This record gives sequence, C-alpha cells and structure tokens, in this order.
Amino acid sequence: MIIKRLFICLSTLLFYIQVNAQSDLTSDSVDVFIKNKMQQLRIPALQLGVIQKGKLVKLSSYGMANPENSVLATDESLFSINSCTKAFVGVAVMQLQEDGQLNINDPVSKYLDSLPEAWNKITIKQVLANNSGLPNIIDEQEKILGNGDEASAWTKVKTLPVQFQAGEKYSYNQTGYVMLGMIINKLSGVHFTKFIEERQFRVVDMKLTRFGDAHDVIPHSAGAYSTVSNVKGQWVSNGNLTTAYMEFPLFFRTASGMISNAGEIARWIIALQDGQLLKQKSSLELLWTASLMNNGKPEGLNNFLNGYALGWPVIVRDEHPAVAPVGGMRNSFFVYPKDELAVIVLTNLQGANPEYFIDEIAGYYVSGLKESNGFGLSPAVKLLRKELIKQQYNNALKTAQQLKKKHGAGFILNEDDINAFGYRLLGEQKKQEAVKVFKLYTELYPKSSNAYDSYAEALAATGNKTEAIKNYQRSFQLNPKNTNAAQQLKKLEGI
Repeated sequence: MIIKRLFICLSTLLFYIQVNAQSDLTSDSVDVFIKNKMQQLRIPALQLGVIQKGKLVKLSSYGMANPENSVLATDESLFSINSCTKAFVGVAVMQLQEDGQLNINDPVSKYLDSLPEAWNKITIKQVLANNSGLPNIIDEQEKILGNGDEASAWTKVKTLPVQFQAGEKYSYNQTGYVMLGMIINKLSGVHFTKFIEERQFRVVDMKLTRFGDAHDVIPHSAGAYSTVSNVKGQWVSNGNLTTAYMEFPLFFRTASGMISNAGEIARWIIALQDGQLLKQKSSLELLWTASLMNNGKPEGLNNFLNGYALGWPVIVRDEHPAVAPVGGMRNSFFVYPKDELAVIVLTNLQGANPEYFIDEIAGYYVSGLKESNGFGLSPAVKLLRKELIKQQYNNALKTAQQLKKKHGAGFILNEDDINAFGYRLLGEQKKQEAVKVFKLYTELYPKSSNAYDSYAEALAATGNKTEAIKNYQRSFQLNPKNTNAAQQLKKLEGI
C-alpha cells in the first residue's frame, strides 16, 4: 500500500467538522455521543449502522464526505473498508469448503504449486487466522515488496525466511491473504473479486459495494483522510489532517480493497447470520471461533482484539464477546452473537480507530455494555475506576491501598486486569488517565517488565519521549528478552 498525503490547512478544520445527522434528524443520545466523538477525534465523516435482533434499527450518516468541497455524507456515501475485506474473504473460503472444493485444515501446498519448502505444511486455517509464520509481502512502511507488482512481490517474498513455526504465535500478515486469492481463483474458475461479487454482493443486493482504490473514480466516495504518519514502522499522530491516497493492486485486494457503506454491510451481516451466505450453522460458528496457538491459547491484534478467527478479529472475554473486523485504523464492525446485536462504524479518517468506542455505542442498546456500568473490567478494577473518576485519576496508589484495606482479600488487582484497564483508556484517547493507571501498575508490580513497557507506551503517546525511553530501558533491564522494548527504544532514540 502506498499512502501519499496532501496537507490540508488546519484552519479549515473547524469549518467542516460541523457534525450533522442526515438520515436521522432527531438528536438522540447516540447521535450526541457520535457528534462528541467526531469532534474529539476530528473525524470528517462517519456512518453508523446498528442491527438488533436481525433488524437494522439505526442507519445514520454524519459530517463531511468531502471537506474540500463541503460535500455532506449521506447513507449512500462509500468508504474504503481496508482490512475489513478479510472478513468477506473468510466467508468466501467457507463457501468453498461447503461446496466441497477445499478443507481449511489442508495445507496450502495442496492447492498452490512451487511454494518454498518451509511453507508446505502451513494450513489454510493458519493463513486465515494469521498464525502461519509466513514472511510479509509488505515492508514496515506498508509498501508492497519488489516493484509493487504481483510478479516481483511474489518472487521476493518467497526468498524470505519464515518468521516462526506455524501456529506458534499470532502475527498480522498480508502474504497469506494474497495466497487465499490465488486459491479462490484456481478453485472457483473466476477471479476472487468476481467470486465474492457473485456469491456475496449479489446475494445480499449490495449494489454500491465494490473493489477499488484511489485510482478509481467512485461515485458517492467519502474520500480518505489521516492524522497519523508511519515513522519507521510505527504509526504516530502528527497533529495535521491530510488527504490519504491508498493503492491496492488487484492481486492484493483479498487483504484490503473493498469499498462499501454501513447500510450494505448491515444487510450482509444479517444475511450471514440467517443462512443466506453459509448454509450450515457450524460454518458460521467455525468462521467466528478464535484460532488457538500451539499452546492452546488464542492470540490477536492486541490486548483488546485478543483473538483471531477466519478473517475475523475476535474479542475473547466472558462478558459480551464479539467478532470485530477492523480496517485502516478507520473502520470496524462488531457482531455480538449472544446479544443479537451488531454495530457498524465507517469513517474516512485514518486514526479514528472506532473499535475503541464501538462498545460504548453498543451500550445504548444493551445496558450491560455500558462503560458507566464498568463493563469489561474485573470487580476490583471496577471499584478502583469508580474511585479514580471521583478524583480525576490522582493518587491512584493511595486509592488502591484504601480499597484493599476496606475490602480485604477479595480486592485483587492482578497484572492483566490493570494492564487491560490502562489500554482501554489509551484506546479511548484518555492518555493522561492511562499514564496514571500504568504508573500504578509499576508501583504495584515494580519487578514486572511488562508494567514498565506499558507505562512507556502511554508516556510515548502523550509525547513524553524522555520518560518513555527511561521506562522502556527499565523494562528491558528487567527482561532482556523483551524485544518490543528494544524495538521501541530504537525507534524513539532514532526519532
């Protein structure tokens, strides 16, 4: 992917971040939440779709699809959904399995010739779930290897060593999805884009959804903007709103390349759940079940999206689990199977990361998902959070000690729970609050390398480079095998 940006003067920002709901003129609580979130994150345009009990109960569009020309977003506006495309690829592969043309437990070498020997035992399932260990066909700047064309990229990636033994761990990877495109082409007899169009778009009447990129002239396009830059492989907020040009060559479009809107994705989710796209209930269950590593545990994109199924990131948790495709740091849709709920958020801002506020939207429809009710936190962290809010997150250690004294042995703040709490705050852009929680983590667990690693990440997010370096160094001292600390130190010291 090649991303070029054209600077847009920040002085125009206030003009077009005037957020209005076009399809729902009532200013209900969800609309108010969306307006506030868009202003906070400087999102030009956003579409929201909510499905409850198999029905689309809300479809709204907000803001400017094209700020330069003051073009309002409508329900027909189209957004590039980036890696959410992988969810459609997962469905396509399961359709081929139902057709008897493949088995996801087969090695990819059964369907593709002339693969490196080290790739031969990697299965289709491992490729779908991003635990294949394949070398990546893009570099750390997210540019396709070689000359950017299919032949040179494919030739180059086959010369690279595997990253790890298949199934050993999770690692987000685009090579596998390029291979899945090749398999779909071979087994279906048509290009994978046509197969997905015929077996999914047409079945669901997705008339506007298509494959494409910045080279295409697309009616109703909501455009693409960004507030982040890739600095030595790390996405960093740069404070400027820019125009983003994203290129997805045809062979790469199983990894990223679809353009759609919330209304059509809603129809697709409903069709998927009621058996229009997959005939067998077991196929859908398999599609949405987090893959397990060789150690029997799931792994995913991060501590929040902590599992990965067949093209679908998964939120593995006891309360309100969800499958949650994300794409381009700007789009996501969560399906909560146990709650009969789905929430779709599409934006035209790279850096919006709606996956970190979709649960809050869902809370307006399922009270148990409300953050104000402490959803997702351990009982001890819920108590801590309640007290910290009262005092603006100050005196966190003293507060924790007082709660321990009051509640005794039942009040346990374990490492994972504090870490998850801090990352939730970080994801919600509550950076200073996250810093205070991660500092508490280091105070409660002073010998934990991970505590200092997380604290350093939050400090870096606030721009406190000096303290971030100091804490990454402490993390590395406690655990010299902490490769993340070493990598982050190298990046920070080089910036």
